[in-house]
Amino acid sequence: MHFAEPNAVAGLAAVVNDNSVSYDLVLLAHVLAAVVGLVAVVAAGGFALALRGALQTGRPLTEPVVRYYRPGVNWVGRVLFAVPVLGIVLIAMSGGQWSWSDTWVSMGMGVWAVVAVVAEAVLWPGERHLQTVVAGWSGGTPDEDPGRTGQEAAACLRTGLVGLGLGVAMVAVAVLMVAKP
Repeated sequence: MHFAEPNAVAGLAAVVNDNSVSYDLVLLAHVLAAVVGLVAVVAAGGFALALRGALQTGRPLTEPVVRYYRPGVNWVGRVLFAVPVLGIVLIAMSGGQWSWSDTWVSMGMGVWAVVAVVAEAVLWPGERHLQTVVAGWSGGTPDEDPGRTGQEAAACLRTGLVGLGLGVAMVAVAVLMVAKP
């Protein structure tokens, strides 16, 4: 069964088929958004693990770690939310070639939903916490309270593993999207 499209989208789908330039541009934007989202979650994991290493060894923080953890929202990571929006547009533009009943579409949306929820609930709040850790760093040695340092290292490990795990999930979805089983 194919996705029932509203009249406006059906009209667009009739004009734009999957061999059109506009379909290709939306597909390119979809793929680029997925790549940027992937790099953002993997970078979040990698920088958290780098911060953990500095915490555990007392090494000075590197400039890239300090720059990454400057205060603010990780807006690049939010590009992740463009991926399903563009995917929905692609389904609508496919002229019925792809539908919600296709296993690869529903599985891809399901995994994306999990990635988005975990990123919003765990990864990015973890990043915000690590921003405060970096802002409070007093130099080349971590805080003298070993309990606090241990908690911060655990937060780094959790954030790092979640970021890398989300990256693995996104690669799996990309393989699924390309294979279309």
